[in-house]
Amino acid sequence: MISEKEATCPYCWENIYFEIDTSISEQEYVEDCHVCCNPILVRLSIYEESITIDTAKEDDGF
Repeated sequence: MISEKEATCPYCWENIYFEIDTSISEQEYVEDCHVCCNPILVRLSIYEESITIDTAKEDDGF
């Protein structure tokens, strides 16, 4: 199932939405910000109905 989750871009600080495949419980990938186009490192954790999303600048890592 695909879900949508809001997070903040670590570059421009705008709130942006990510489409999330909830069938995979742990995910880490890079996605460009829809506002400023900078690469965001995205880490997702899904447990039962709860989705946790962390974002960081690609060069900084987690």
